[in-house]
Amino acid sequence: MSQPFPSAPSRVHYAWYVVGITFVTLLVAAGIRSMPGVLIIPLEQEFGWSRATISFAVSVNLVLYGLMGPFAAALMDWMGIRRTMMLSLTLIAAGVVITPLMTEPWQLVLLWGVVVGGGTGMTALVLGATVVNRWFADRRGLVMGMLTASTATGQLVFLPLLAAIVQNQGWRPAVIGVAVVALLVVPVIGLIMRDRPADIGVLPLGQKDADVTTAPTRPANPIKAALDGLRIGVRSKDFWLLFGTFFICGCSTNGLIGTHLIPACIDQGIPEVRAAGLLAMMGIFDLVGTTLSGWLSDRYDSRVLLFWYYGLRGLSLVFLPFSFDLSFYGLSLFAVFYGLDWIATVPPTVRLSADAFGRERAGIMFGWIFAGHQLGAAFASFGAGTLRTALDGYLEAFIIAGLLCLGAACMSLMIGNRAREPGRPVEVPAEA
Repeated sequence: MSQPFPSAPSRVHYAWYVVGITFVTLLVAAGIRSMPGVLIIPLEQEFGWSRATISFAVSVNLVLYGLMGPFAAALMDWMGIRRTMMLSLTLIAAGVVITPLMTEPWQLVLLWGVVVGGGTGMTALVLGATVVNRWFADRRGLVMGMLTASTATGQLVFLPLLAAIVQNQGWRPAVIGVAVVALLVVPVIGLIMRDRPADIGVLPLGQKDADVTTAPTRPANPIKAALDGLRIGVRSKDFWLLFGTFFICGCSTNGLIGTHLIPACIDQGIPEVRAAGLLAMMGIFDLVGTTLSGWLSDRYDSRVLLFWYYGLRGLSLVFLPFSFDLSFYGLSLFAVFYGLDWIATVPPTVRLSADAFGRERAGIMFGWIFAGHQLGAAFASFGAGTLRTALDGYLEAFIIAGLLCLGAACMSLMIGNRAREPGRPVEVPAEA
């Protein structure tokens, strides 16, 4: 396959073009996935659905977003990254654009839970992990940090604008607008994205020896490939530790803060647009924090990094319920502190996954670990909504999430010694 820009040699490695379009794709998907935070109150007011009912649809979205990960990684091996990305955004747009026609809760579950959840799951962080491990021989932590930060940037770009549109024009124009944006990105992916460096006759960035390039593989059955990865993982202590810590990561980010912070602020009398601005502020600081985390994971023990990330996040969540009493400035302090740590856990987790299971298997294995993240997110999304309905507040949800994070900090230090050194591969059990 020829290069899309063959006119002259470039000093810029094509891997950076691939990173750019991957960043944009993850950004758009993240922006759409974050929309339920601004839709909960309008749907509650228009249809009379309870917070628990709407949260159930969000929890289905989060579960599928995670469970699609390992199968999406296998699908990328089977049909290619480019086609998978294009299929994903088309599916997301289809689910979103039909949303204004819904009248029953089951339709919300089907469209935002199943269709949008499955579509965004095909462009989850597994996409970033696959791109990084195929296109980069070094700087993998830094690049993974940049791609992970795209989810925060998605909030930064979309949420305040969407909240303003919802407040001034209603929720229907907002969802139609994001569907159009998703469709506009599809042809750009087709033009720029390439599956592997070999497709355009180059080596992964930082690799000098062509002889060590792994030959492309195309699994005959992507479902079997994903399940084979799970079979290897369940026999590994490190897999369960990474899965468990990422479960708690999902509880404390997408499931709790990403879904319920805006409604919690509205409960305290803070306007929706201003509350969305808090998430946008988190996006700004997470862009810095996660990119820095990637840089650190190339240089320091990823287990120790995770210990600090989860520990500090736990303390910030315990502080959150009391920050409402300190006016909007107390929440701003939380947004800065928590934002730096929002998804800084991803680059060290990807690093540990690749070190433990090998770069070629890293996409599928991280997919299963990421499934744990989204199961945790779904658990917290539904659980916090249920607690809010039963107890008329979010205090218990925030405290429980904070304590779980402190537990994850301790679990991080228990990950096996073989995964301590950045870039050091670890033996994995042979496949039967």
